[in-house]
Amino acid sequence: MTVRAVITSCGAYLPEEIVTNRDLEKRVDTSDEWIVQRTGIRQRHIAGAHETTSFMAFKAAQDAMMAGGIDPHTIDAVLVCTSTPNHTFPSVAAELQAMLDIPPCAAFDLQAVCSGFVYGLSVADMMIRCGQAKRVLLVGAEKFSSILNWEDRTTCVLFGDGAGAVILDADQGGRGTLEDRGVLFSRLYADGRYKDILYVDGGPATTGSCGHVVMQGREVFKHAVTCMADIVSETLAANKLQPTDIDWLVPHQANIRIIESTAKKLGVPMAQVVVTVDRHGNTSAASIPLALNDAVKSGKIKQGDMLLIEALGAGLTWGAALVRF
Repeated sequence: MTVRAVITSCGAYLPEEIVTNRDLEKRVDTSDEWIVQRTGIRQRHIAGAHETTSFMAFKAAQDAMMAGGIDPHTIDAVLVCTSTPNHTFPSVAAELQAMLDIPPCAAFDLQAVCSGFVYGLSVADMMIRCGQAKRVLLVGAEKFSSILNWEDRTTCVLFGDGAGAVILDADQGGRGTLEDRGVLFSRLYADGRYKDILYVDGGPATTGSCGHVVMQGREVFKHAVTCMADIVSETLAANKLQPTDIDWLVPHQANIRIIESTAKKLGVPMAQVVVTVDRHGNTSAASIPLALNDAVKSGKIKQGDMLLIEALGAGLTWGAALVRF
C-alpha cells in the first residue's frame, strides 16, 4: 500500500469589491484595451479594510470544510501560503487555527510568492507521506492591494486579492502507480540571481515598512515562459507521460499570454486549461486554489482527472505538481 495525499475538498473567498479596467482608467494612465491585450485581465477583487489576509483565509477554509463535511477537530496541520500576512508575526496559519477552533497542531506560513501554493502542496504531501499528519488544511491567501503603488500603472492593474483552500487527506489505498488518486509528483526550484526583476522595496529588516511591488515586466515574462515550459516538460518526462495524458492544466493565473504560451509548448488545447485570470487578476499564492475551486465547483474537473499544476513567482521561484484529483 502507498500513502497518498488526496485533495478531498476545495473552497474559496473573493472580496466584495470588484474593480474593473474601466475603474482603473480613472485612477492611472491606462485603458481597458491595453490591459486586456497584454494580460487578459478584465477585473479583479480588492479587499476592504475588514478583509484581512486571515479573514479571507478563514472564509476560504470554512468553504472547503463545508464542501467536504470536515470537522475542524480532525485537522492535523494548517499551512498558509502568503506574502501578505496580517502581521510580521504571529503567522496567519496560527491565527487561522484559532479562528477555526482547530485543536493545537502544526501551523505555519510558507512564503514563495506566486509559487506558494505549489510549494505548500509539496510540503503538505510530504507531511502526509511521512505520517506527521493525516489531514492538512492548505490555504493560499493574499491581500496584494496592500503592497501596490496605485500610481504605478505597470503593477497596479495586474494584481487582485482573495483566498483559496484545499483539504488533503491521507489515503492508504494507493498501489504506487499513476492511477492512484492524490499528489503523484512535485518538483520545486528557486534562483535568487533574479531577485531584482520582481520584488517588494521594503521589509522589517530594511525599511521597517512593507513597501510596494516593483517589477521588470518583460524580464519576468521571458523567464516565466521559459521556466514554465521546462518544468512541465520535466514533469511529464519524469513520469513517462504524454501531453494527451493530462486532463487539465491548472496554471498560476498571472498573464493569459504566459498561460497560452505554456499550453502551446505543452501541446494542451486551451479548452483543457483552467483560466480565471480574466476575473481575478493575479492573486499570487491564492490564484491556483481559486482556479482549482472554480473548476471543481463548476463541474469541469471531476474525480479521477489528471491535473498538471504549475507556477512561477518572485525569487525567482517555480514549480509543478502532478495530481490525480
